[in-house]
Amino acid sequence: MIRLFSIRSLWQSAFWILAILALVSLVADLHCTIVFASDKPAVTTSSSAKGFDPAIRLPNAVDKPVVKSPGAMGGLPSSAELEQIAEAKAKLLARPTPEWMPNPVLEIPEANATDSASMKAYNEQVPGTDSKFKMVPIPGGSFMMGSPAKENGHQPDEAPQHEVSVDPFWMEEHEVTWAEYELWALNLDKQRRKFNKTEITERDKVVDTVAVPTSPYQEMSFGMGKEGTPAICMTQFAAKVYCRWLSAKTGRYYRLPTEAEWEYACRAGKSTAYSFGNDPAKLGEYAWYTENSDDKYHRIAMKKPNPWGLYDMHGNVSEWVIDQYTTDFYGKTAGKSNPLAACTKEFGRVVRGGSWDDDPEKCRSSTRRASEKDWKKQDPQIPKSIWYLTDATFVGFRVIRPLRIPTAAEAIKYEVDEDQLTAYKDYVMAQANKQ
Repeated sequence: MIRLFSIRSLWQSAFWILAILALVSLVADLHCTIVFASDKPAVTTSSSAKGFDPAIRLPNAVDKPVVKSPGAMGGLPSSAELEQIAEAKAKLLARPTPEWMPNPVLEIPEANATDSASMKAYNEQVPGTDSKFKMVPIPGGSFMMGSPAKENGHQPDEAPQHEVSVDPFWMEEHEVTWAEYELWALNLDKQRRKFNKTEITERDKVVDTVAVPTSPYQEMSFGMGKEGTPAICMTQFAAKVYCRWLSAKTGRYYRLPTEAEWEYACRAGKSTAYSFGNDPAKLGEYAWYTENSDDKYHRIAMKKPNPWGLYDMHGNVSEWVIDQYTTDFYGKTAGKSNPLAACTKEFGRVVRGGSWDDDPEKCRSSTRRASEKDWKKQDPQIPKSIWYLTDATFVGFRVIRPLRIPTAAEAIKYEVDEDQLTAYKDYVMAQANKQ
């Protein structure tokens, strides 16, 4: 399809100019005389952090200036020092969230439930900020996952149709917005505390141990705007770490949905191609897609919601789920509860739902898409960023919260995986611990 020249394309045309400036800045930074290993404090004992083990702490080098050996190049840490720091940071990131997550700061009665029948919608308030978002209850149940061969737009990877069941959870009413995401991604929450000279609590210290991205080297909305719009261009790793930060900040366990959970919520009890039926002519009432998007994403929740009150499930931006993309997974999960294809490699991770850049058949409830190496094509870094996808301007995410908090052992499969931990360690070392 021929695309009209747009504001977004102007941003992409200017990308390399900005990238070159970023590289010049990076080279200059590498000549500093002292490199601080991190501005994150070591974990300390917190009376408000249930189950948090104060003995698990980063080495002293992490919260102090690294003392350079005489042969250290340009004041940078030695390879051994970097390896020690990277290993410690990865170990901290690998700890399952339920093992150390603090108790809730703000008690929200509607957020408490003992079973599916008692679940209610609630508004989450991120403590110490103006950020609020609504969580919608999704009752547990069984459904037919995938699509029949006769469905218009059906693809082989949506077969065979098979029945699976999922446990109850809450799902964010809309995609995570820039206002929500950048509290963590740009470290705005911590900067706000510094600006207001707010006394740092033991809880803040726990929250601040969560890793944050390196600074973006360009405006990541690519000219499409950030006011009330979905955050985009993050890796699945970044989305997972955001969930970790949000859990620490609120004291309630948030994560990405699985493929099965996402499709179940999208269908909202329907077996048709879309949650509103089979007629793509009605798609414009519910979604932003190629025919009405004007080549960009739009403010969240401007279209009709699905029957369970979820907005933009069929369009605006595609959304990260936890699973690895495989074409044979559906044939192995019939009759299973809470199926999940564990991720073992960087690419080929699943995004669900259509986007502003998709045709109607790509916006169906069953449509699957695998992440690709080209989603980082314009990234000039070596190695390429673990946080940003420069060419995935159509990818965002939304969070869920399971009714039952998983045990630490159960949570491992939902959080940062081994492949991502390895990439994180390598990136910390490659960035000379400016990460």
